[in-house]
Amino acid sequence: MSTTLDKIKDLRAKKADLQKGGGEERMKKQHEKGRLTARERIAALTDPDTFQEMHLFTRHRATHFGMDKKTMPAEGVVTGVGTVDGRQVCVASQDFTVSGGTVGEMHADKICQIQDMALKTGSPVVIINDSGGARIQESVGALSGYARIFYRNVLGSGVIPQIAVIAGPCAGGAAYSPALMDFIIMVKGAELFITGPQVIRQVTGEQISGEDLGGAVAQMSKSGNVHFLAENDEHALQICKKLLSFLPANNLEDPPDFGTGHLDISPVPALNSVIPDGAAQPYDVKEVIKLIFDNGDFLEVQELYASNVVIGFARLNGHTVGIVANQPNFMAGVLDVNASDKIAGFVRFCNTYNIPLITFVDVPGYMPGVQQEHSGIIRHGAKVLFAYSSATVPLLTVILRKAYGGAYIAMCSKDLGADRVVSWPTGEIAVMGAAGAVPIVYRNEIKKADDPAAAQQEFVAKYQEEFGNPYLAASRNLIDDVIEPQDTRRYLSLALESLRTKRELRPQKKHGLIPM
Repeated sequence: MSTTLDKIKDLRAKKADLQKGGGEERMKKQHEKGRLTARERIAALTDPDTFQEMHLFTRHRATHFGMDKKTMPAEGVVTGVGTVDGRQVCVASQDFTVSGGTVGEMHADKICQIQDMALKTGSPVVIINDSGGARIQESVGALSGYARIFYRNVLGSGVIPQIAVIAGPCAGGAAYSPALMDFIIMVKGAELFITGPQVIRQVTGEQISGEDLGGAVAQMSKSGNVHFLAENDEHALQICKKLLSFLPANNLEDPPDFGTGHLDISPVPALNSVIPDGAAQPYDVKEVIKLIFDNGDFLEVQELYASNVVIGFARLNGHTVGIVANQPNFMAGVLDVNASDKIAGFVRFCNTYNIPLITFVDVPGYMPGVQQEHSGIIRHGAKVLFAYSSATVPLLTVILRKAYGGAYIAMCSKDLGADRVVSWPTGEIAVMGAAGAVPIVYRNEIKKADDPAAAQQEFVAKYQEEFGNPYLAASRNLIDDVIEPQDTRRYLSLALESLRTKRELRPQKKHGLIPM
């Protein structure tokens, strides 16, 4: 008869065997690719000795195609609960060394159970993807597994932060779970697509490499699916940890507070010279952001996508804020289809998770052109209006320079729901710029003039003097103040403090219908 010590010894042996995954040879191949194993990734993400694994002994129930003779340690995915910087996180990490990390019925069940745990405990969930896709041998059982994961992605949406790390292949139906999550961090060398190059070649005749089709750079810069690029697994998990540091655990909490209780409202003189003379001169709005916020620390989101706008997280006196800004360095900061989607998605995320929004405006308008119109600029542009108008978190807006037309309205204007709007003295708030407005409003006078060119220049100067400033808007209470640039941190700090008790009631409804 086995003694208790014998049974303990047997338990230890079983666990040690299962924790080897696909074995040393396959783990070695994973390392040769420059990738960590599933367990190494979890160790790199979570605080030491805090990860509590769940369902290590899970086994598949498939019998077809010789599956009854195959063992798959831990069902090819490691799941459990740990802490990141002392805060609880639920984690699933697919194990490529076990049958390529393919998803079957019980593999999916493990992920579903950790998603359920995240919802029960109000904890963020991180899913590290490294999988060859659906386990074909399990047929519809694998498809059912994906569906159950997707369903829980949607249940958790707006309740708990969901972060996907793409650390290897993620193809076919597997790609939809990351797409339903809040942020995707993708490692260079990993691949993300619905149909691969071979299928595309067979169906459409198009020739493209896997990297150009679904590589990390392509999936950020072209499709906008990816939010952060990582050089390797370690870098991806560092990004994940930093991102989590800005976020609350769930929608009922406020973001972490790193404040000391003392407001730093000292002037920042460098801001007085950051904007060049001349409305057409470019500058980098990220320099403005870094000068204003704590330690110049700014976590930019979707850096390579729709670069005419900048979004990301920063802290002001230790408190998380979301930043939206036009980028004059790229396409003059104009709003187009992609920029509109980028802003709207970020604004809705911040509103869901109680993160105040600060918007920096230097926008010449919406992008004109046949392609933009046919691509749905009306529908996509309306998403920005919808997102800001729906937001109930504190909304602060700073007009840096140009604020023209419908784009001025869209960039969180007072009438769209902004709690505080201020302008620098360089602000220009008008229906359009002088060069566009003068030939319209002074058309007859210019035609009658002896020297039309000189008359036009004269009218441009007149229009600029009357409308190319923030004071008309200030006289109508459409902005709250005109401030020196160097006082921006002071203004935002005090305004944010005053808005911490903001409450706003909206009409009762199931949900609004954002333009899709």
